[in-house]
Amino acid sequence: MGRFTRCACMALAFVLLGLAAMPVRAWERLRMSTTTSTENSGLLSVLLPPFEKKFGCNVDVVAVGTGKALKLGEAGDVDVVFVHARKLEDKFVANGFGVNRRDVMYNDFVLLGPPDDPAGTRKTESASEAFRAVSSKGSPFVSRGDESGTHQKEKEIWAAAGIVPRGAWYVEAGQGMGEVITMATEKRGYTLSDRGTYISFRRKIDLVVLRQGDNTLWNPYGIIAVNPVKYPHAKYDLALKLIDFVTGPEGRSLISGFKVGGEQLFFVHGKGKEN
Repeated sequence: MGRFTRCACMALAFVLLGLAAMPVRAWERLRMSTTTSTENSGLLSVLLPPFEKKFGCNVDVVAVGTGKALKLGEAGDVDVVFVHARKLEDKFVANGFGVNRRDVMYNDFVLLGPPDDPAGTRKTESASEAFRAVSSKGSPFVSRGDESGTHQKEKEIWAAAGIVPRGAWYVEAGQGMGEVITMATEKRGYTLSDRGTYISFRRKIDLVVLRQGDNTLWNPYGIIAVNPVKYPHAKYDLALKLIDFVTGPEGRSLISGFKVGGEQLFFVHGKGKEN
């Protein structure tokens, strides 16, 4: 080996050693609490990877009921929340825990039950009448029971029906939407579900949609950054990038194009402006 070759090899070795000694830049991590419906539906597996690749980060998802998701934000344990209970979201912002809330998307809630509909909910004229029929019949009803957005909506409907549900027929599961749908299937009972999760589970169950289309069953989703003034450790800049991505052209396209069995699960809401 010639002198020049030896020198070139030594130089290359020093370069390689130098590169090996350089610290590897760790991807930044963003903590997001969200409702189980975004997770169970499969939307996040489509929506988040392009964002993570674009901004060189990882989004750590905690999928719980909306109430718990907001509590994580109130404690400063996450950087951003992506949920669906507008009254709770507004309270979260008004109390100074969140900023820059934006509308993202919507679908609707549906009443699920056995195909033979033993409570006769198909004959009713509204969601509250359908709930009243279930109660009168004493048919099994499986509730999320977890202060999620779905649970909040369910409680609104029971209140509109003038009923405080209690008794052996009413089961408070304290579980996510997928688990609740499975329990209702096993019990040959009823439950309230967001349409997205139902569509994702439809092939695994024989429950059918018995009530839908009421104005009261509309289901909007919002995304909110945790207030960096209250929690200086919150990764506000990265949270804003996620909010802009989700409500921007690329995110809106991914949400609109997300389908299960050829059926669209979510519809983009407005132009994603702060609201």
